[in-house]
This record gives sequence, structure tokens and C-alpha cells, in this order.
Amino acid sequence: MNVLFVCNSNMCRSPLAVGVLKKKLNERNLEAKVESAGFEAFNINEPPENRAVKEGLKHNIDISDNKARLFSSEDFSKFDKIYVMDTLAYRNALYFANDDNDKSKVEFLLNLIKPGRNESVPDPFYRKLDACEETFKIMDTACDKIAEIIAKSRVN
Repeated sequence: MNVLFVCNSNMCRSPLAVGVLKKKLNERNLEAKVESAGFEAFNINEPPENRAVKEGLKHNIDISDNKARLFSSEDFSKFDKIYVMDTLAYRNALYFANDDNDKSKVEFLLNLIKPGRNESVPDPFYRKLDACEETFKIMDTACDKIAEIIAKSRVN
């Protein structure tokens, strides 16, 4: 299962989710394509925001080499699941969908923890300095669930 994480700027939440999931997959000896994307063009090719990088490093996850890129309709053919961080990213991703199959790939990341609630992952970019820790904990829990899904798909 190939996974794409999407937030608006591709600077904090989605690159952090990539790092967390890659670490969890590595620990389980699982392989999957895992990337992130966003919708704001002014961040293209920029590294993640410093607080997200520092939070990752606190957990032995280095996301500093991630580069922001734009989401595109082609992502639907490359990824099996597209996890969005908030309502704006959800609406934007659906805008690029070619059909109902594409739309079915898009899901709120927090639905893995709180099914059906369509809640947003807190964006540390606009919040207090320690907000990255809260966001990391959410990513850690959600990525555990994704890793379990990937592991189960390998058995079947």
C-alpha cells in the first residue's frame, strides 16, 4: 500500500507523518512508498519547518531532506491511500479527483483514531512552540494504525 500525506503547506504535519510512518515500517520490515504533498506553491522544494524537524529528531526521525511539493491529480494513480490533515486539504484533494475511485482514496488522518469524525490534525505552524509534540503524538498513533493495515495487507 502506497501512502501520501497531504496538508496545506507540506511544511510541518505531512512531512512529519512521512518520517513517522517510514520509521514504523522500517521497524516492522515492511516496504511502502510514503510521500507528502501540499497545495501552497510558495513552499515548493523547501525543507520542513524547523520545529517539525526538531520534533522528529527528538524521536530519532530525520525529515530534513524532505522537500515540499504540490499535490496533483497524478497522485491518485501513484498512491493507494491519501491521508489529509484537515478540511481544506480534504476539499482540495477531492477537487483533483478524476472519479469516485479517486475520491475513495482520500481520508482524514484522524479518522484512524476517531473514526468518522473528520477532525483536523493540529497545525503547529500557527500554534504555540510546543504544538509539534502534540502533533507528533497524533502522528505516532495514526501511523501505528497505518503500519498495521499495511502489515495485514501483506499477509492476505
